[in-house]
Amino acid sequence: MHPRMIPLKSALALALALGAAPALQAQERPVEMKFAHWVPAQHPLVRLGFEPWVKSIQEASKGSIKIAIFPAQQLGKAEDHYDMARDGIADVTWVNPGYQAGRFPIFAAGELPFLMGNPGGGSGALDAWYRKYAEREMKDVKMCLAHLHIGTIHAKQPITLPTQIKGMKIRSANGTVAQMVTLLGGTNVRVSAPEARDALEKGVADAITFPWKSIQSFGVDKVTKFHTDMKLYAANFVFAMNKGWYDKLSPGNKKVIDDHCSNAWAERVGKAWGDDEDSGEQALEKAGHTIVKLTDAQFGEWRKAVAPVYQSWKDGATKAGVNADQTLGELQAELRKRNATYRE
Repeated sequence: MHPRMIPLKSALALALALGAAPALQAQERPVEMKFAHWVPAQHPLVRLGFEPWVKSIQEASKGSIKIAIFPAQQLGKAEDHYDMARDGIADVTWVNPGYQAGRFPIFAAGELPFLMGNPGGGSGALDAWYRKYAEREMKDVKMCLAHLHIGTIHAKQPITLPTQIKGMKIRSANGTVAQMVTLLGGTNVRVSAPEARDALEKGVADAITFPWKSIQSFGVDKVTKFHTDMKLYAANFVFAMNKGWYDKLSPGNKKVIDDHCSNAWAERVGKAWGDDEDSGEQALEKAGHTIVKLTDAQFGEWRKAVAPVYQSWKDGATKAGVNADQTLGELQAELRKRNATYRE
């Protein structure tokens, strides 16, 4: 048959096929993301941080990235979430690296006492500072973003001076806070956040280091009544991503993920959750709890008492192969840039 004498039906079919080709190429192959975390499903972080992040990814990918969320330690214990991302038990996990004291010595700079002034700027600074170090310290995963909250000490009795810590049993938020408790003569109680209330209720712990609103979210307000008004420490977190899962994504979906593993999202999650956590101080006061205020002299005593924790961090960072003074100086510079230092 002469090439110009193609039957009309065949010509129409060919035209439709050619016309559909770009549309088919534009459609992304659906992929599932398993996102695991360990806070309760009703925790404020879920509503203010996780859900907006998930929704934005699904919208940006036009539904081709389908995300299944596994809350409340459904896929593994809180302290195992880094390894869960590494091993592909979940594709993305929410990790508190401080639950494995000494494993991430550089990252632990963000946990140092009296360093962070606010959670939004602090999260942006932490994330921007740590990205170059994540390549060496968290090389098993893709570090998506880092953020933080700020906490203090909550107890069954008022605490105003560091000397009161001696002899107390305290649930520590992370490895750096544990060092501080040991330095001050206290005993560390190593339990994750979901287990904290039980430890206090049974007398295993006398006090807890926690952010403000989570005291209520985890029911700890039922077993503590005194809350010291200071920004004692920061708890730092990362969204850790399985490298194999990320590497298999199409270019289009990789861009979606990259756009959501950003400094802007780190600050957004940190500010939304952190500001909400800090609002818990007022809620506890309204509920009849005692907010323990410190004088300038008392605060000075705390500063002086915890100073050796900074040197301990520097020793660990030096062993990890970095210039400790320079590395900490970089973090402090990022905090100043974002007006996020505490009583400097």
